[in-house]
Amino acid sequence: MLKLLFAGTPDVAVPSLKAFAADPRFDVKAVLTRPDAPTGRGRRLTPSPVKAAALELGIPVIDAKPRDPGFLDTLAGLDVDIAAVIAYGNILPKAVLDAVPLGWYNLHFSNLPAWRGAAPVQRSIWAGDRTTGADVFKVGEGLDDGPVIATMSVDLTGRETSGELLDRLAVEGAPMYVDALASVGEGTAVFTPQPEGEFEYAHKITVDDARIDLTQPVEAIDRQIRACTPAPGAWCELYPEGKPAAGETVAEADEHARPLTLHVLAARPADLTNPNAPQALAPGELKAGKRNVWVGTGTDPLELLQVKAQGKKAMRAADWARGARLAPAARLD
Repeated sequence: MLKLLFAGTPDVAVPSLKAFAADPRFDVKAVLTRPDAPTGRGRRLTPSPVKAAALELGIPVIDAKPRDPGFLDTLAGLDVDIAAVIAYGNILPKAVLDAVPLGWYNLHFSNLPAWRGAAPVQRSIWAGDRTTGADVFKVGEGLDDGPVIATMSVDLTGRETSGELLDRLAVEGAPMYVDALASVGEGTAVFTPQPEGEFEYAHKITVDDARIDLTQPVEAIDRQIRACTPAPGAWCELYPEGKPAAGETVAEADEHARPLTLHVLAARPADLTNPNAPQALAPGELKAGKRNVWVGTGTDPLELLQVKAQGKKAMRAADWARGARLAPAARLD
């Protein structure tokens, strides 16, 4: 039985933790995760999803950081053979990597070397990839560039959000992750070096990145919205009464003309076979019907399906448009 240390933090790591805990080939000695963090309006200290799962499973939890004094002593006291790390959130120094005899292994949600980095699923969707997957690789000092010992691929439908795809890969990748680390312990793992070369890096998506540019083609905007859902959330500015006149600042305009933030939670390219759908709208121009809301882009219109207006709850776009009482000149920017 392999003695294992599991390092992870968010929900996406929980299926793998549960898979290791349930497998008789492993003894999960401890879970390494971030300290409890303030969340919500009350800023109450809340455990990470991985810590909550570990406590339910009766597994000891360590929330010290790998560079903290005494961490290596704590690690040595666990006497583990191998370590699994998935979406942990802290860099592992060389001394920590070297302290585990069989090494540390990461479940990464792309087919390496494509989309190394923090947001592989989001960037894959945004780029319009037709396939993606998950790889298990040995962690070294480089960035997601260690040898791969297991891989799986999935076809994309072109309608997934990043949240949906992450959940799918987390569940489907967990059994592969467990089997891959078991093969390391058995001495049967095959270590395949990653190809050399320059590859696009999966940078984390910021709130600024998530602002929708409605002059872009509708297909690109659709991919952006799905890539940014649920986090950080695609958004734009709503001018309920229309944009201020040329040369007039927002501060000088009537307060009703000042923009509000509108988060777009779900959308799709307009079905132009729908007789009610507009065949063309200027970028940012809105058209609301009884059951549909469309906005113009750089190409065909985009149908808004679900939105969250500033200070409001998430709702169907048609319901929002009726309640917002948009002026004919209302637009998004």
